[in-house]
Amino acid sequence: MILSRRPTLQGRLVRLHLMVLCGMTVLLVIVQTAQLYREARARLGERALTASRIVAQLPVVVRGAERGTQNPDLNARVNALRDEAEADFIVVGNRAGIRLAHPLTDRLGQPMEGGDNAEPFAGREVVTVARGSLGYSVRGKVPVWQGGVTGTRVVGVVSTGYLMPQVWHLVLSALVSLLPWFILALSLGTGGAVWAARRLRAEILNLEPEQIAQLAQQQRAVLAALREGVLAVGPGGLVTLISSRAGAMLGGPSAPAPLATLWPELALFTAGSGAARTQNLELSLRGQPVLVNIEPLDGGGFVVGFRDRAEALALADELTHARGFVDVLRAQTHEYQNRLHVLSGLLQLGRSDEALRVLNAEIHADTQFRQLLRDVQVPRLVALLAGKRERAQELGVDFEVVEGSSLSAVWERHADTLVSAVGNLTENAFEALAGQPGYVSVLIGEDPDGMQIEVEDTGPGVSPHLAQTLYARGVSSKGEGRGYGLHGVMTRVEALGGTLRHTRRGEHTVFQLSLPLPAARLQLPQEAGA
Repeated sequence: MILSRRPTLQGRLVRLHLMVLCGMTVLLVIVQTAQLYREARARLGERALTASRIVAQLPVVVRGAERGTQNPDLNARVNALRDEAEADFIVVGNRAGIRLAHPLTDRLGQPMEGGDNAEPFAGREVVTVARGSLGYSVRGKVPVWQGGVTGTRVVGVVSTGYLMPQVWHLVLSALVSLLPWFILALSLGTGGAVWAARRLRAEILNLEPEQIAQLAQQQRAVLAALREGVLAVGPGGLVTLISSRAGAMLGGPSAPAPLATLWPELALFTAGSGAARTQNLELSLRGQPVLVNIEPLDGGGFVVGFRDRAEALALADELTHARGFVDVLRAQTHEYQNRLHVLSGLLQLGRSDEALRVLNAEIHADTQFRQLLRDVQVPRLVALLAGKRERAQELGVDFEVVEGSSLSAVWERHADTLVSAVGNLTENAFEALAGQPGYVSVLIGEDPDGMQIEVEDTGPGVSPHLAQTLYARGVSSKGEGRGYGLHGVMTRVEALGGTLRHTRRGEHTVFQLSLPLPAARLQLPQEAGA
């Protein structure tokens, strides 16, 4: 099956332009033909009227009209004048409208045809178009006065005529003379259409209209699928595109609209520093913190992508949790493999008693660790600490949960925040030891005011130049791409009304996390009293 290929944009524009140009040419030809027809008829009418005047003044014509009878000399003289005037006919009629002179002798003595003798018999000259015995013609009719004196009695009429084919011949001759100009106009129009089509195609990146429509549909679909808000801003600060997500975050405006009205803080930022490429800029939108990415456009203006900072931090936390759990599982796998290898080797050497002692020691250590966590009633936090213990053994770090640590089940609602905080703080403590033997401990407790967590390590502590900005986004002594964990923890802790701080306790570094009681727990005494 052969599919017909649709013409390109250039072909369609050229064809459309030629159709319009041809239509205009045809209309111009029609108008010009009508005008030429009127001019030819008027010119032939004047010629006919002039010839009739001359004939009407001839003595032989005046005498013949006065007698009202046929005269061969009169007919011959009039036909001779007709040849000189290049007219199709000159007819002389008497007062009764009977032909006294005619190109065809067999029609002499017959009434004149056309019904247009009323004006000449009334003493007025007239130019008419009427059908006579020879066909349609342009006629110039002049009255014949008695004695050849104007104003006396009308004794006859002279009618000089040019048949219509002669009129159209003049029109056709004029049109033929204009034909080269019509061809030149069509040629120039065709060349201009090709040039304009190529220029337009270059302006739209050589895309066909169907491709542009498809790109527009894809753009709408992409914008609708994005979880980020997207704004397109023109060179003059006018927002020309607002995605559905951006519209919801901005309160439902529609484009076009001034950026200064929709988002004054962003307008001030781009006006002051220009629309330079910016990543993860923190701004406020309707009182809510957002992360903004700015991408400048070559022709001026820029595109803005922004998202709720809380959502971004939640995604980062989820990624951190997933990465932490992967590390925990990997550490557990290595440790268990090592233990199994030790037990397998002892058994192969026949040293079953020592293998049993190793196994009992592991069971005892695990039992002791679990005993320390018996009062921590947040399962995910317990699982995290168990994994961190395995991770510490892999790194050669002494890790312990301080005896007496406890946490009630009411804190389960904040398990995500607790897991994120403890996971980040313990991992930072491991990294602070930099592979050297050391000590990391975790203390968990609660009182009537809330709960507290302390993570203590024997590392070198926080660098003095980072002490004031440690919890800011992107601040880290570990290189580029770090510094988001503590910032995310601080953000979530502050959102719950808590605090996160660090201090030095002797040779140890201590991170202290405090959270107030959950709202539901605070209501319990009132409900009990009720």
